[in-house]
Amino acid sequence: MIVDRRHVMHTGLAATASLLVTQSLAVGAPRYKAMAFDAFPIFDPRPIGILAETLFPGKGVELINLWRIRQFEYTWLRTVANAYVDFMRVTEDGLVYATKSLQLELLDGHREQLLNAYLSLKAWPDVGPALQKLRSAGVRLAFLSNFTPAMLHGSINAAALDGLFEHVLSTDQARTYKPAAKAYQLGVSALGLPLEQILFVAFGGWDAAGAKMFGYPTFWVNRLGQPAEELGARPDGEGRTLEDLLSFAGV
Repeated sequence: MIVDRRHVMHTGLAATASLLVTQSLAVGAPRYKAMAFDAFPIFDPRPIGILAETLFPGKGVELINLWRIRQFEYTWLRTVANAYVDFMRVTEDGLVYATKSLQLELLDGHREQLLNAYLSLKAWPDVGPALQKLRSAGVRLAFLSNFTPAMLHGSINAAALDGLFEHVLSTDQARTYKPAAKAYQLGVSALGLPLEQILFVAFGGWDAAGAKMFGYPTFWVNRLGQPAEELGARPDGEGRTLEDLLSFAGV
């Protein structure tokens, strides 16, 4: 049998080139097949603080801080007590408590403005480009938030993020709140992937810890520069922006 050396060499070079391309693609592939986001790594709540200061001059910062604390404490208390109401109701209850605590008069118009602000949040400046890069890299995107469906969809529209998220998951579906396991399970069930292939992206340190305890690989978008919670569960990665998230995820 006569062997054409040029043919062998050409075939070998082609095979080597194909292997190098395959290896290159593998090296550049994202570390995770999907990401499940809390609302606040995406939506910027700062305008609510500006509105609070406008309505209650000199008291806006204090009001927002107390309101936020009660907002989340009420979700945890209601989860433990098995006394579920949706997140908009919890948000309103927290606002009423905070204004009473600070001896502020909450007029109906003020209440409506502050609550409606949660229905039309805009995105942080780095969000649009980062989400487009993730989508282009083939990463599946989902929300997994305590926000009600109306809060999520209203802010998605306001932030011009329509069509970027494959799933918009509210813990209202499970009638509980994070960090309950039933809440975090919504992401696994909807995406149909093994837990280790879904990166959970948190805004709050408590949520980063809760997701990690549930079993998600977790990235903390620590936009406020807060210390980690002392809960014995640290995120796998941490950064101040979604650019840091992209670097962590290999995108």
